Order: sequence, then C-alpha cells, then structure tokens
Amino acid sequence: MEPRKLYRSETNSMLAGVLGGIAELTNLDATILRLIYIVLLIFTAGIPLTILYIAAALIIPKKSERS
Repeated sequence: MEPRKLYRSETNSMLAGVLGGIAELTNLDATILRLIYIVLLIFTAGIPLTILYIAAALIIPKKSERS
C-alpha cells in the first residue's frame, strides 16, 4: 500500500487549499478544520498561525504539481 501524502486541495480550497488538503488526508470535514483555525486565530496570537499557513501554502505542493 502506497503511503498517503499531503497535497494542497484543488477542489476543496478557500484560499490556498492547505486546510482542504489536510481534511482530505485525515478524512475530516474541511469546514470543521476551517472553523477550528478561525477560532484559534481569534483567541490566540494570530500572527504565528498566519505565518504557518503562508509557509504551508508555499511548501505543500498541489496534486497537479507532483512529480
């Protein structure tokens, strides 16, 4: 069995597809992950989460970009 890999979602994306890709990998609902992300963004220091999201968007490839 081939190991599952993390890719940014092309079909389930709102911004860059990072949370949609995580949802597809973990078989969770992307809306729930987005709500958790927003709650953490509001009730914690949002700058680190924003930097983490931007870094993930730059590092995690889309499925169409895989080699």
